[in-house]
Amino acid sequence: MKKRTIFNALMFLLILGLGYVLYQQIQEPIAFQKMKTQREKAVIDRLVKIRKAQEAYRGVTGKFAGSFEELTNTLKTGRFTIVNIEGDADDVNNKKITYDTSYVSAIDSITALGIDLEGIDVVPYGDGAKFDIKADTVTYQSALVDVVEVGTTYATFMAQFKDAKFKKYDEKYDPKKKIKFGDLSKPLLTGTWE
Repeated sequence: MKKRTIFNALMFLLILGLGYVLYQQIQEPIAFQKMKTQREKAVIDRLVKIRKAQEAYRGVTGKFAGSFEELTNTLKTGRFTIVNIEGDADDVNNKKITYDTSYVSAIDSITALGIDLEGIDVVPYGDGAKFDIKADTVTYQSALVDVVEVGTTYATFMAQFKDAKFKKYDEKYDPKKKIKFGDLSKPLLTGTWE
């Protein structure tokens, strides 16, 4: 009778142990997908705001910012130039054309867009890591154009799932892959998520 009780207790512990292992094998892919979806969305939201800020910066300066310091300082102090034309500038017979130039503070427009420039360079869930930012000019289809690229790798914000072994849960997952917008070889502002 005593041997049977010990055997039943060992079987119960074995079943509990196997149950825990099975639970972990089911739970890990669910946790991975949940974390990836949540964190990827937060990073994309931040990149969309940075893209809007870069477009505003280009409206002020005519080019893209090559650093976040340059981006935020210019948007805090810069102004958009607005030119109102009265009359038809394309009509050669129209001799009465007037130009009215006014200025609008860039920070007011940025605030109206819901963009907070403080911490805009920090990767969400990245433990203080900053986005990579590069701006340049390239010749594209015989024209000199301004280009920009801003992004980070998945490994920066995926915490315990930043290892390549988690590709088994998502075949497209690569922690070294960049999530970004823009391209340094052509004038595109689309994101890798679009």
